[in-house]
Amino acid sequence: MADDDTDREFDPRLTELILEAAGEGVYGLDCDGMTTFVNPAASSMLGFDDDELVGQPMHAVLHHSHADGSHYPREECPIYAAFRDGQVHTVTNEVFWRHDGSSFPVEYTSTPIHRDGELGGAVVVFRDVTIRRRAERELRAALEEVRELKDRLTAENEYLQEEISTEHDFHQIVGDSAPILRALQAVEVVAPTDATTLITGETGTGKELIARAVHDRSERRDKPLIKVNCASIPRELFESEFFGHVRGAFTGAVRDRVGRFELADRGSIFLDEVGEIPIEMQSKLLRVLQEGNFERLGEPRTRSVDVRVIAATNRDLEAEVAAGRFREDLYYRLNVFPIPLAPLRNRLGDIPALAAHFVELARVRLNRPDVRLTNANVGALQAYEWPGNVRELQNCIERATIRAAPSGALNVDLPDSAGGGSAAGIAGESPSGKTGGILSEAEMRDLERANTLAGLEAADWKVSGAGGAAELLNMRPTTLASRIKKLGLSRSS
Repeated sequence: MADDDTDREFDPRLTELILEAAGEGVYGLDCDGMTTFVNPAASSMLGFDDDELVGQPMHAVLHHSHADGSHYPREECPIYAAFRDGQVHTVTNEVFWRHDGSSFPVEYTSTPIHRDGELGGAVVVFRDVTIRRRAERELRAALEEVRELKDRLTAENEYLQEEISTEHDFHQIVGDSAPILRALQAVEVVAPTDATTLITGETGTGKELIARAVHDRSERRDKPLIKVNCASIPRELFESEFFGHVRGAFTGAVRDRVGRFELADRGSIFLDEVGEIPIEMQSKLLRVLQEGNFERLGEPRTRSVDVRVIAATNRDLEAEVAAGRFREDLYYRLNVFPIPLAPLRNRLGDIPALAAHFVELARVRLNRPDVRLTNANVGALQAYEWPGNVRELQNCIERATIRAAPSGALNVDLPDSAGGGSAAGIAGESPSGKTGGILSEAEMRDLERANTLAGLEAADWKVSGAGGAAELLNMRPTTLASRIKKLGLSRSS
């Protein structure tokens, strides 16, 4: 009996049904490149009727140009190459052109057809990969966003570690003098707004503390306050510090870096010592203030940020503008709401509270619970002019705590006339009762004798070594020994 399969005749209609049902585009070509058949999926994707394609040169109709519109020479067409070299050609990154002139990305395979051992043309199978390419782009964008978020989190962590390791000048605003109350009132007025704030004052007056108060009382308090010390940035690194850079932007840029403005997005940025920004950098800062736009160094992409700017300076910016060292338009953009801070010598009434506050901090930090602040200490502190302001006061208290006598008595050590006063001014008046700050030679000797004796008594007459009078008086033990002899000092003096 004959096998039914061997007797079954081939049905050409079956091939036609398969082509009609296929979801991919299929068309055939003869060896001249003319289209011989087109399945419905191909016609639908290309927007042509069958009779508009069959008998037409396929390359000239739908494969004539690259994705950018440039000419695609016929002799370079991989589809035609299939019936020339007899090889299968697979392409994954080209486009086909529709009847309406639009294009879409395709992947295709051109397979040669053989008839009686001779090349008879090719069959092309293609698919529209628009959706897949869009998904790939979205995935790449998502991965880039994840990478940028990772970089930002890394940068934020580095910044927070810097902040943790940085000891602030003082931990809260202390004082009730008229100048400090005016500054606090200004903070309450401007904090709820997004107005750019310029804090002015001498070094050590607490500009950073006021900046933190502005941020903490604003709607942005749950977002970061990013500090930039403009005085500490090398001139050539300002742009990278402010706006970041991409890998390879300059020698040593081994990875992308998030700038401080980007870190401060939706929060606040504190530009300390803003007067130190180089003139060539000021126009880029002005652009961020006005438009909220910037580019990372070495990257063409424009980025946007929403940042509240708080600036501070110990310079006279109006004088800097007049001298051509600071842009006038940037000055006016920063000086929307000024907050001037008075020097400590103009608010002497705050010194007792500040000194007591710093003593408490020093007790804990230096493990000296026995130290105490006396009225004499306060009087000496109020008589000094404090060129270094509150920061100098804190350092003075900390130094006095370190050198405090075993009994806990503080020995406040102040320089001679650093702010225009005198050593006599530290005690309140000269030994003869004069208050003009000018001492006679005899008065200077009396003051030297009293100060040396105080140091010896504070150290229980121990001259050298840890806690000795030489250490307290900040002099060499041999120098102190010579002075004791010269002044004729003894324990019974």
